[in-house]
Amino acid sequence: MPVYNERATLEEIVRLVRSVDLMVNPSGDNPNLSGPIRVEREIILVDDGSTDGTREILAAWQAEKHPDMQIIFHAVNGGKGAALRTGFEHATGDIIVIQDADLEYDPRDYVKLLEPILEGRTPVVYGSRFLGGPRAAMSLSHTVGNKMLTIVTNIFYGTSLSDMETCYKCFRRDVIAGMPLRSRRFEIEPELTAKILKRGYTIFEVPISYNGRAFHEGKKITWRDGIVALRTLVKYRFVD
Repeated sequence: MPVYNERATLEEIVRLVRSVDLMVNPSGDNPNLSGPIRVEREIILVDDGSTDGTREILAAWQAEKHPDMQIIFHAVNGGKGAALRTGFEHATGDIIVIQDADLEYDPRDYVKLLEPILEGRTPVVYGSRFLGGPRAAMSLSHTVGNKMLTIVTNIFYGTSLSDMETCYKCFRRDVIAGMPLRSRRFEIEPELTAKILKRGYTIFEVPISYNGRAFHEGKKITWRDGIVALRTLVKYRFVD
């Protein structure tokens, strides 16, 4: 969970993550699965140089030594990509789910994300905001930007995704083992997607709920990040 100036939502999103019942009932014909699977959770929070009081909340939690929580501090703000890379380095579990520290995404969708991986159907699952799940209306500019970047991804990488820019990316840890990730800001989304696809993995999508926020509510991504994302998709089509 990358965290930057999310004092207003941090405690609630962590509470929601902890409250999810991670009992997964895989379906399918996998003979190695004989019943429900209880998934253990590890919450890795990376504070990316917050200045609004977020760090103080995290420091208090760190002092309390919660066994299900790792907290790492960046001295200065490096961007979402930098925070995620730090989180990946500290992850010890077999499966990673990316979770933003706001309340746009609902942790109750974790089970949907985990099921296809635990069933052995795919090592990578994205939660799509455009497959019919309940969601608040996204602004026109963000809807168009998301769809354009997803179309470019599909053309460049020969796939058929509906939501490349989704936060909810879930994958086995071995998928990114040794993967050279370099993005520091929001371009981590297309970089991850490009490198996952170039390594021959199929991305499975499931519908999720979405409650988008506006800029006055703290949303940080802008149209400039969309241009950088487009350049990133082009760049990693030809280099690694």
